[in-house]
Amino acid sequence: MAFNFKEVMNKPERLAPGHRMCAGCGATIAVRTVLRALKPEDKAVIGNATGCLEVSSFMYPYTAWEDSYIHNTFENAGATLSGVETAYHALKKRGKLSENYKFITFGGDGGTYDIGLQSLSGAMERNHDLVYVCYDNGAYMNTGIQRSSATPMYADTTTTPVGSHSNGKMQNRKDLAAIIANHNIPYVAQSTLIGTMKDLYEKSEKAIYTPGAAFLNVMAPCPRGWRYDTPDIMNICKLAVETCYWPLFEVVEGKWILNYEPKKKLPIEDFLKTQGRFKHLFKPENEQLLVQYQEEVDRRWEELLFKCSR
Repeated sequence: MAFNFKEVMNKPERLAPGHRMCAGCGATIAVRTVLRALKPEDKAVIGNATGCLEVSSFMYPYTAWEDSYIHNTFENAGATLSGVETAYHALKKRGKLSENYKFITFGGDGGTYDIGLQSLSGAMERNHDLVYVCYDNGAYMNTGIQRSSATPMYADTTTTPVGSHSNGKMQNRKDLAAIIANHNIPYVAQSTLIGTMKDLYEKSEKAIYTPGAAFLNVMAPCPRGWRYDTPDIMNICKLAVETCYWPLFEVVEGKWILNYEPKKKLPIEDFLKTQGRFKHLFKPENEQLLVQYQEEVDRRWEELLFKCSR
């Protein structure tokens, strides 16, 4: 289906206003875009692992979700939606349900990369007809900005604080999209919040309406953890793509496809300098750390280009 911005934006909202997410948060922008990809006539069951999105959008007995909604613990979002999806197909086969339902679960990087990885992996391996969306903000933001395995190298967090004996997190971030792609599921994609949201919307539509398991990894900046002015969110996402820190790609039935290649790849400093969590890297004595960071971004970019060329 061709992307029509006006038509897409006029679709009914499935995440109501009045939630308590921060201004400038990428998670709710991602959620609204993903849910707009649902056809108006389709119903949905939404799962949500514990995290910022859950505690801010569901305050019993009030909810911002227009669809059926299940709050999951950190570790079992994948398992819960697997069970609901299986029950739905069993009931529909017996003629007890006639409506069309789609199954989408959201989790932050803490509940996806780390605590919920086992449950997610099981759901993907069993090829349940559901979509798992990770809103990746690069740390455990809900509980105090602690590092996760999605936290990028040299980021300043409360558990990897920058100081006289530390330059922040020492490890590189986990490449979760590649890990899930190795489960050989029908659809995997990586996206973020850029421009008219065309890339994220189209990938969400593919994920929802491709039979079988699908996974979306969406970079969703956090103003508190990343330390940026709220209006800067879209520019940060654009720079993540233009520096190749966060490439846009999809894996369709095992085939890697690059969705966007910058005409002129920008240096990683352009992305890092927009965020207070990396300000220590711009001290004269830390010049070598920026060189190392660029080398890692280049290595991953070349690896992705190779995968997409096969």
